[in-house]
Amino acid sequence: MDAQCGKGEKPDRVERLKVVAATLRRIRNKILVLSGKGGVGKSTVAANLALALVQRGRRVGLLDIDVHGPSIPAMLGLDGARPGGTEHGIEPVSVHGLKVMSIGFLLEGADTPVIWRGPMKMGAIEQLLAETQWGDLDDLVVDCPPGTGDEPLSIAQLVPDAKALVVTTPQRIATLDVRKSIAFCRQVGLDVLGVVENMNGVVCPHCGGRVEVFPSGGAERMCKEMGVPLLASLPMDPAVARDADSGIALTAHASPPVRAAMQALVEAVLERTGNAQFPTGAADAGAGDGEGNKTKEKTMRIAIPVAGGRLCAHFGHCEVFAFLDVDQGSRQVVGRQDLTPPPHEPGVIPGWVAAQGAKVVLAGGMGARAVSLFEQAGVQVFTGCPAETPEALVQGFLDGRMVRGGNACDEGGHHCG
Repeated sequence: MDAQCGKGEKPDRVERLKVVAATLRRIRNKILVLSGKGGVGKSTVAANLALALVQRGRRVGLLDIDVHGPSIPAMLGLDGARPGGTEHGIEPVSVHGLKVMSIGFLLEGADTPVIWRGPMKMGAIEQLLAETQWGDLDDLVVDCPPGTGDEPLSIAQLVPDAKALVVTTPQRIATLDVRKSIAFCRQVGLDVLGVVENMNGVVCPHCGGRVEVFPSGGAERMCKEMGVPLLASLPMDPAVARDADSGIALTAHASPPVRAAMQALVEAVLERTGNAQFPTGAADAGAGDGEGNKTKEKTMRIAIPVAGGRLCAHFGHCEVFAFLDVDQGSRQVVGRQDLTPPPHEPGVIPGWVAAQGAKVVLAGGMGARAVSLFEQAGVQVFTGCPAETPEALVQGFLDGRMVRGGNACDEGGHHCG
Protein backbone atom coordinates (compact mmCIF):
# COMPACT_ATOMS: atom_id res chain seq x y z
CA MET A 1 0.00 0.00 0.00
CA ASP A 2 1.14 3.54 -0.68
CA ALA A 3 0.88 4.43 3.01
CA GLN A 4 3.21 1.61 3.94
CA CYS A 5 5.87 1.60 1.26
CA GLY A 6 5.86 5.26 0.34
CA LYS A 7 6.62 4.36 -3.29
CA GLY A 8 4.90 5.57 -6.41
CA GLU A 9 2.76 8.59 -7.10
CA LYS A 10 -0.21 8.98 -4.73
CA PRO A 11 -3.57 9.43 -6.45
CA ASP A 12 -5.35 12.75 -6.19
CA ARG A 13 -7.21 12.71 -2.88
CA VAL A 14 -10.38 14.30 -4.24
CA GLU A 15 -10.61 11.62 -6.93
CA ARG A 16 -9.98 8.93 -4.33
CA LEU A 17 -12.75 10.29 -2.12
CA LYS A 18 -15.12 10.23 -5.11
CA VAL A 19 -14.29 6.55 -5.61
CA VAL A 20 -14.85 5.89 -1.89
CA ALA A 21 -18.27 7.56 -2.07
CA ALA A 22 -19.22 5.58 -5.20
CA THR A 23 -18.16 2.35 -3.48
CA LEU A 24 -20.13 3.13 -0.32
CA ARG A 25 -23.30 3.92 -2.28
CA ARG A 26 -23.36 0.23 -3.25
CA ILE A 27 -23.47 -0.79 0.43
CA ARG A 28 -26.77 -0.42 2.24
CA ASN A 29 -25.74 -0.67 5.91
CA LYS A 30 -22.36 0.24 7.38
CA ILE A 31 -21.83 -0.95 10.95
CA LEU A 32 -18.77 0.23 12.87
CA VAL A 33 -17.87 -2.03 15.79
CA LEU A 34 -16.19 0.22 18.36
CA SER A 35 -14.99 0.20 21.93
CA GLY A 36 -13.14 2.64 24.12
CA LYS A 37 -11.47 -0.31 25.83
CA GLY A 38 -9.17 -2.98 24.43
CA GLY A 39 -9.60 -6.65 25.24
CA VAL A 40 -13.40 -6.61 25.38
CA GLY A 41 -13.88 -9.08 22.50
CA LYS A 42 -14.73 -6.47 19.90
CA SER A 43 -13.25 -8.44 16.97
CA THR A 44 -15.03 -11.61 18.12
CA VAL A 45 -18.34 -9.73 18.10
CA ALA A 46 -17.60 -8.18 14.69
CA ALA A 47 -16.64 -11.49 13.06
CA ASN A 48 -19.54 -13.47 14.49
CA LEU A 49 -22.05 -10.73 13.68
CA ALA A 50 -20.84 -10.63 10.06
CA LEU A 51 -21.05 -14.42 9.73
CA ALA A 52 -24.49 -14.52 11.36
CA LEU A 53 -25.74 -11.95 8.84
CA VAL A 54 -24.39 -14.12 6.01
CA GLN A 55 -26.35 -17.05 7.44
CA ARG A 56 -29.47 -14.89 7.07
CA GLY A 57 -28.87 -14.85 3.31
CA ARG A 58 -27.42 -11.34 3.25
CA ARG A 59 -24.46 -10.08 1.20
CA VAL A 60 -21.90 -9.06 3.81
CA GLY A 61 -18.38 -7.64 3.93
CA LEU A 62 -16.05 -7.49 6.93
CA LEU A 63 -13.38 -4.77 6.95
CA ASP A 64 -10.63 -4.87 9.57
CA ILE A 65 -8.99 -1.43 10.03
CA ASP A 66 -7.08 -2.25 13.22
CA VAL A 67 -3.73 -1.06 11.85
CA HIS A 68 -1.60 -2.13 14.81
CA GLY A 69 -3.36 -5.36 15.80
CA PRO A 70 -5.40 -6.88 12.95
CA SER A 71 -6.84 -10.09 14.38
CA ILE A 72 -9.62 -10.86 11.88
CA PRO A 73 -7.39 -12.94 9.51
CA ALA A 74 -6.33 -15.33 12.28
CA MET A 75 -9.84 -15.48 13.72
CA LEU A 76 -11.26 -16.59 10.36
CA GLY A 77 -8.48 -19.05 9.54
CA LEU A 78 -7.00 -16.73 6.91
CA ASP A 79 -3.41 -16.54 8.15
CA GLY A 80 -1.17 -16.00 5.14
CA ALA A 81 -4.08 -15.27 2.80
CA ARG A 82 -3.59 -12.59 0.18
CA PRO A 83 -6.37 -10.70 -1.63
CA GLY A 84 -6.52 -10.93 -5.39
CA GLY A 85 -5.79 -7.95 -7.59
CA THR A 86 -7.30 -6.82 -10.87
CA GLU A 87 -6.96 -3.70 -12.98
CA HIS A 88 -10.00 -2.36 -11.12
CA GLY A 89 -8.71 -2.85 -7.57
CA ILE A 90 -8.38 -5.38 -4.75
CA GLU A 91 -10.60 -8.45 -4.53
CA PRO A 92 -11.51 -9.26 -0.91
CA VAL A 93 -10.84 -12.74 0.46
CA SER A 94 -13.95 -14.94 0.67
CA VAL A 95 -14.67 -17.33 3.52
CA HIS A 96 -18.02 -18.92 4.54
CA GLY A 97 -19.76 -16.63 2.02
CA LEU A 98 -18.27 -13.54 3.71
CA LYS A 99 -16.07 -11.00 1.88
CA VAL A 100 -13.12 -10.04 4.08
CA MET A 101 -10.50 -7.31 3.80
CA SER A 102 -7.87 -6.55 6.43
CA ILE A 103 -4.73 -4.49 6.65
CA GLY A 104 -3.24 -7.70 8.03
CA PHE A 105 -3.45 -9.25 4.54
CA LEU A 106 -1.07 -6.60 3.22
CA LEU A 107 1.70 -6.93 5.81
CA GLU A 108 4.88 -8.87 5.07
CA GLY A 109 4.40 -11.19 8.03
CA ALA A 110 2.48 -11.76 11.24
CA ASP A 111 5.31 -10.25 13.30
CA THR A 112 5.68 -7.13 11.15
CA PRO A 113 4.95 -4.03 13.25
CA VAL A 114 3.11 -1.10 11.71
CA ILE A 115 4.79 2.14 12.76
CA TRP A 116 2.65 4.84 11.20
CA ARG A 117 1.53 8.27 12.25
CA GLY A 118 -2.03 9.51 11.87
CA PRO A 119 -1.95 10.77 8.24
CA MET A 120 -0.51 7.45 7.04
CA LYS A 121 -3.26 5.54 8.83
CA MET A 122 -5.98 7.69 7.27
CA GLY A 123 -4.39 7.28 3.84
CA ALA A 124 -4.33 3.49 4.25
CA ILE A 125 -8.00 3.38 5.31
CA GLU A 126 -8.99 5.61 2.39
CA GLN A 127 -7.06 3.33 0.06
CA LEU A 128 -8.75 0.19 1.39
CA LEU A 129 -12.18 1.78 0.96
CA ALA A 130 -11.38 3.08 -2.53
CA GLU A 131 -9.71 -0.02 -3.96
CA THR A 132 -11.55 -2.96 -2.39
CA GLN A 133 -14.10 -4.31 -4.88
CA TRP A 134 -17.01 -5.10 -2.56
CA GLY A 135 -19.74 -4.89 -5.19
CA ASP A 136 -23.31 -4.61 -3.92
CA LEU A 137 -23.56 -5.42 -0.19
CA ASP A 138 -26.40 -5.44 2.28
CA ASP A 139 -24.03 -4.95 5.22
CA LEU A 140 -20.42 -3.91 5.74
CA VAL A 141 -19.15 -4.62 9.27
CA VAL A 142 -16.04 -2.61 10.16
CA ASP A 143 -13.82 -3.83 13.01
CA CYS A 144 -12.19 -0.72 14.49
CA PRO A 145 -9.29 -0.60 16.96
CA PRO A 146 -10.05 0.43 20.54
CA GLY A 147 -10.15 4.05 21.59
CA THR A 148 -11.21 7.26 19.88
CA GLY A 149 -8.06 7.96 17.90
CA ASP A 150 -7.04 8.17 14.26
CA GLU A 151 -8.67 5.05 12.85
CA PRO A 152 -12.20 5.47 14.33
CA LEU A 153 -12.11 9.19 13.49
CA SER A 154 -11.02 8.48 9.91
CA ILE A 155 -13.70 5.89 9.26
CA ALA A 156 -16.38 8.09 10.87
CA GLN A 157 -15.47 10.94 8.51
CA LEU A 158 -15.22 8.72 5.44
CA VAL A 159 -18.48 6.84 6.14
CA PRO A 160 -20.77 9.52 7.60
CA ASP A 161 -23.93 7.40 7.31
CA ALA A 162 -22.45 4.51 9.31
CA LYS A 163 -23.97 3.31 12.57
CA ALA A 164 -21.93 2.35 15.62
CA LEU A 165 -22.16 -0.86 17.63
CA VAL A 166 -20.28 -0.34 20.90
CA VAL A 167 -18.81 -3.30 22.80
CA THR A 168 -18.10 -3.36 26.54
CA THR A 169 -17.60 -5.79 29.38
CA PRO A 170 -19.60 -5.56 32.64
CA GLN A 171 -17.00 -4.07 34.98
CA ARG A 172 -17.02 -0.35 35.73
CA ILE A 173 -13.43 0.18 34.56
CA ALA A 174 -14.50 -0.90 31.06
CA THR A 175 -17.74 1.08 30.97
CA LEU A 176 -15.87 4.27 31.92
CA ASP A 177 -13.89 4.02 28.67
CA VAL A 178 -16.88 2.88 26.64
CA ARG A 179 -18.83 5.96 27.71
CA LYS A 180 -16.15 7.96 25.90
CA SER A 181 -16.82 5.94 22.73
CA ILE A 182 -20.52 6.82 22.88
CA ALA A 183 -19.67 10.50 23.43
CA PHE A 184 -17.23 10.27 20.51
CA CYS A 185 -19.99 8.96 18.24
CA ARG A 186 -22.25 11.84 19.19
CA GLN A 187 -19.53 14.43 18.63
CA VAL A 188 -18.73 13.17 15.12
CA GLY A 189 -22.38 12.61 14.17
CA LEU A 190 -22.48 8.79 14.19
CA ASP A 191 -25.76 7.12 15.07
CA VAL A 192 -25.37 4.54 17.85
CA LEU A 193 -27.18 1.27 17.17
CA GLY A 194 -26.61 0.21 20.75
CA VAL A 195 -24.26 -1.55 23.14
CA VAL A 196 -23.20 -5.18 23.30
CA GLU A 197 -22.16 -6.44 26.74
CA ASN A 198 -19.55 -9.16 26.24
CA MET A 199 -18.11 -11.57 28.83
CA ASN A 200 -21.21 -11.38 30.99
CA GLY A 201 -20.36 -14.39 33.15
CA VAL A 202 -18.79 -17.70 32.11
CA VAL A 203 -20.69 -20.69 30.76
CA CYS A 204 -19.44 -23.82 32.55
CA PRO A 205 -18.36 -26.41 29.94
CA HIS A 206 -19.47 -29.25 32.23
CA CYS A 207 -22.90 -28.28 33.56
CA GLY A 208 -23.82 -25.37 31.28
CA GLY A 209 -24.43 -23.08 34.26
CA ARG A 210 -23.22 -19.50 34.37
CA VAL A 211 -20.59 -18.18 36.79
CA GLU A 212 -20.42 -14.42 37.37
CA VAL A 213 -16.83 -13.17 36.98
CA PHE A 214 -17.37 -9.41 36.94
CA PRO A 215 -19.87 -7.38 38.97
CA SER A 216 -23.14 -7.48 37.03
CA GLY A 217 -25.30 -4.58 35.89
CA GLY A 218 -22.51 -2.21 34.81
CA ALA A 219 -23.43 -2.13 31.13
CA GLU A 220 -27.14 -1.78 31.84
CA ARG A 221 -26.53 1.17 34.17
CA MET A 222 -24.24 2.83 31.65
CA CYS A 223 -26.80 2.43 28.85
CA LYS A 224 -29.55 4.00 30.94
CA GLU A 225 -27.32 6.92 31.90
CA MET A 226 -26.10 7.47 28.31
CA GLY A 227 -29.53 6.97 26.74
CA VAL A 228 -28.58 4.08 24.42
CA PRO A 229 -30.09 0.59 24.14
CA LEU A 230 -28.39 -2.54 25.45
CA LEU A 231 -28.84 -4.92 22.52
CA ALA A 232 -27.42 -8.16 23.94
CA SER A 233 -25.38 -9.67 26.76
CA LEU A 234 -22.96 -12.37 25.61
CA PRO A 235 -21.53 -14.78 28.19
CA MET A 236 -17.99 -16.09 27.91
CA ASP A 237 -17.69 -19.58 26.50
CA PRO A 238 -14.46 -21.63 26.27
CA ALA A 239 -15.70 -23.12 23.00
CA VAL A 240 -15.90 -19.67 21.37
CA ALA A 241 -12.35 -18.86 22.49
CA ARG A 242 -11.03 -22.19 21.17
CA ASP A 243 -12.78 -21.72 17.84
CA ALA A 244 -11.40 -18.20 17.43
CA ASP A 245 -7.85 -19.43 18.14
CA SER A 246 -8.40 -22.22 15.61
CA GLY A 247 -9.68 -19.86 12.92
CA ILE A 248 -13.34 -20.81 13.30
CA ALA A 249 -15.12 -17.64 14.33
CA LEU A 250 -18.53 -19.24 14.39
CA THR A 251 -20.96 -19.80 17.23
CA ALA A 252 -21.86 -23.29 15.99
CA HIS A 253 -19.92 -24.94 18.83
CA ALA A 254 -21.03 -22.42 21.43
CA SER A 255 -23.38 -23.15 24.30
CA PRO A 256 -27.12 -22.45 23.91
CA PRO A 257 -26.91 -19.22 26.01
CA VAL A 258 -24.24 -17.80 23.68
CA ARG A 259 -26.13 -18.79 20.54
CA ALA A 260 -29.34 -17.28 21.92
CA ALA A 261 -27.58 -14.03 22.84
CA MET A 262 -25.95 -13.78 19.40
CA GLN A 263 -29.33 -14.43 17.79
CA ALA A 264 -30.81 -11.59 19.86
CA LEU A 265 -27.98 -9.30 18.72
CA VAL A 266 -28.57 -10.09 15.04
CA GLU A 267 -32.31 -9.49 15.40
CA ALA A 268 -31.67 -6.15 17.12
CA VAL A 269 -29.18 -5.03 14.45
CA LEU A 270 -31.53 -5.97 11.62
CA GLU A 271 -34.42 -4.19 13.30
CA ARG A 272 -32.41 -1.00 13.78
CA THR A 273 -30.95 -0.98 10.26
CA GLY A 274 -34.32 -1.54 8.62
CA ASN A 275 -33.77 -5.20 7.69
CA ALA A 276 -33.55 -4.01 4.09
CA GLN A 277 -31.40 -5.47 1.35
CA PHE A 278 -30.07 -3.96 -1.86
CA PRO A 279 -31.45 -5.38 -5.10
CA THR A 280 -28.63 -6.80 -7.18
CA GLY A 281 -27.18 -4.12 -9.43
CA ALA A 282 -28.73 -1.26 -7.47
CA ALA A 283 -25.53 0.79 -7.49
CA ASP A 284 -26.02 4.52 -7.52
CA ALA A 285 -25.47 6.58 -10.65
CA GLY A 286 -21.83 6.82 -11.66
CA ALA A 287 -20.69 3.70 -9.78
CA GLY A 288 -18.78 1.16 -11.81
CA ASP A 289 -20.23 -2.24 -12.52
CA GLY A 290 -18.44 -5.52 -12.02
CA GLU A 291 -16.40 -4.95 -15.19
CA GLY A 292 -15.36 -1.48 -14.16
CA ASN A 293 -17.63 0.20 -16.72
CA LYS A 294 -19.65 3.27 -15.82
CA THR A 295 -23.38 2.89 -15.54
CA LYS A 296 -25.47 5.49 -17.29
CA GLU A 297 -26.13 8.45 -15.00
CA LYS A 298 -29.84 8.54 -14.24
CA THR A 299 -29.81 10.82 -11.20
CA MET A 300 -28.13 14.07 -10.27
CA ARG A 301 -27.17 14.80 -6.65
CA ILE A 302 -27.60 18.34 -5.32
CA ALA A 303 -26.03 19.49 -2.05
CA ILE A 304 -27.51 22.18 0.22
CA PRO A 305 -26.05 23.44 3.55
CA VAL A 306 -28.85 23.40 6.11
CA ALA A 307 -29.49 24.83 9.58
CA GLY A 308 -32.88 24.72 11.28
CA GLY A 309 -34.41 22.88 8.33
CA ARG A 310 -33.60 25.64 5.82
CA LEU A 311 -30.64 26.79 3.76
CA CYS A 312 -27.80 28.09 5.94
CA ALA A 313 -26.43 31.40 4.68
CA HIS A 314 -22.81 30.32 5.22
CA PHE A 315 -21.99 26.72 4.36
CA GLY A 316 -19.16 26.55 6.91
CA HIS A 317 -21.64 27.10 9.74
CA CYS A 318 -24.33 24.63 8.69
CA GLU A 319 -25.65 21.79 10.87
CA VAL A 320 -25.88 19.27 8.03
CA PHE A 321 -25.65 19.06 4.27
CA ALA A 322 -28.83 17.81 2.61
CA PHE A 323 -28.08 15.72 -0.49
CA LEU A 324 -31.11 15.45 -2.77
CA ASP A 325 -31.14 13.02 -5.68
CA VAL A 326 -33.08 14.15 -8.77
CA ASP A 327 -34.20 11.76 -11.50
CA GLN A 328 -32.99 13.43 -14.69
CA GLY A 329 -35.81 11.93 -16.74
CA SER A 330 -38.81 12.94 -14.66
CA ARG A 331 -36.97 15.86 -12.95
CA GLN A 332 -38.41 14.71 -9.61
CA VAL A 333 -36.65 14.35 -6.25
CA VAL A 334 -36.26 10.61 -5.61
CA GLY A 335 -34.19 10.62 -2.42
CA ARG A 336 -32.65 12.71 0.33
CA GLN A 337 -29.74 12.06 2.68
CA ASP A 338 -28.68 14.43 5.49
CA LEU A 339 -25.01 14.14 6.49
CA THR A 340 -22.92 15.97 9.08
CA PRO A 341 -19.94 17.62 7.36
CA PRO A 342 -16.36 17.32 8.60
CA PRO A 343 -14.84 20.18 10.64
CA HIS A 344 -14.63 23.37 8.58
CA GLU A 345 -11.07 23.84 7.40
CA PRO A 346 -9.90 25.47 4.13
CA GLY A 347 -10.68 23.20 1.19
CA VAL A 348 -12.06 20.28 3.23
CA ILE A 349 -15.82 20.69 2.70
CA PRO A 350 -15.67 21.14 -1.11
CA GLY A 351 -13.75 17.86 -1.44
CA TRP A 352 -16.11 16.12 0.99
CA VAL A 353 -19.23 17.32 -0.88
CA ALA A 354 -17.73 16.08 -4.15
CA ALA A 355 -16.91 12.75 -2.52
CA GLN A 356 -20.60 12.27 -1.67
CA GLY A 357 -21.37 12.34 -5.41
CA ALA A 358 -22.84 15.87 -5.59
CA LYS A 359 -22.62 17.69 -8.91
CA VAL A 360 -24.32 20.91 -7.76
CA VAL A 361 -24.31 22.93 -4.54
CA LEU A 362 -26.99 25.53 -3.82
CA ALA A 363 -25.71 28.14 -1.37
CA GLY A 364 -26.45 31.53 0.09
CA GLY A 365 -23.17 33.33 0.68
CA MET A 366 -19.90 32.00 -0.70
CA GLY A 367 -16.61 33.68 -1.52
CA ALA A 368 -14.84 33.38 -4.86
CA ARG A 369 -12.14 31.14 -3.36
CA ALA A 370 -14.70 28.64 -2.06
CA VAL A 371 -16.53 28.73 -5.41
CA SER A 372 -13.24 27.94 -7.14
CA LEU A 373 -12.50 25.03 -4.77
CA PHE A 374 -15.94 23.51 -5.36
CA GLU A 375 -15.62 23.82 -9.12
CA GLN A 376 -12.11 22.36 -9.07
CA ALA A 377 -13.69 19.35 -7.36
CA GLY A 378 -16.28 19.07 -10.15
CA VAL A 379 -19.20 20.68 -8.28
CA GLN A 380 -21.13 23.55 -9.88
CA VAL A 381 -21.99 26.40 -7.49
CA PHE A 382 -25.20 28.43 -7.45
CA THR A 383 -25.14 31.29 -4.93
CA GLY A 384 -27.54 33.86 -3.54
CA CYS A 385 -30.21 31.24 -2.85
CA PRO A 386 -32.99 32.17 -0.38
CA ALA A 387 -33.36 30.59 3.07
CA GLU A 388 -35.92 27.97 2.00
CA THR A 389 -36.25 24.23 2.52
CA PRO A 390 -33.96 21.99 0.46
CA GLU A 391 -36.93 20.66 -1.55
CA ALA A 392 -38.09 24.19 -2.43
CA LEU A 393 -34.58 25.19 -3.46
CA VAL A 394 -34.17 22.15 -5.69
CA GLN A 395 -37.48 22.94 -7.37
CA GLY A 396 -36.24 26.48 -7.98
CA PHE A 397 -33.06 25.09 -9.46
CA LEU A 398 -35.02 22.78 -11.77
CA ASP A 399 -37.19 25.77 -12.82
CA GLY A 400 -34.04 27.75 -13.72
CA ARG A 401 -34.34 30.34 -10.96
CA MET A 402 -30.81 29.94 -9.51
CA VAL A 403 -27.65 31.85 -10.49
CA ARG A 404 -24.40 30.04 -11.37
CA GLY A 405 -21.14 31.31 -9.84
CA GLY A 406 -21.54 34.78 -8.46
CA ASN A 407 -20.25 36.02 -5.13
CA ALA A 408 -22.93 36.61 -2.55
CA CYS A 409 -20.56 36.55 0.40
CA ASP A 410 -18.10 38.89 2.07
CA GLU A 411 -14.78 37.19 1.29
CA GLY A 412 -13.23 38.67 4.37
CA GLY A 413 -15.20 36.17 6.46
CA HIS A 414 -13.22 33.07 7.43
CA HIS A 415 -16.30 30.96 6.86
CA CYS A 416 -16.03 31.33 3.07
CA GLY A 417 -12.75 29.52 2.55
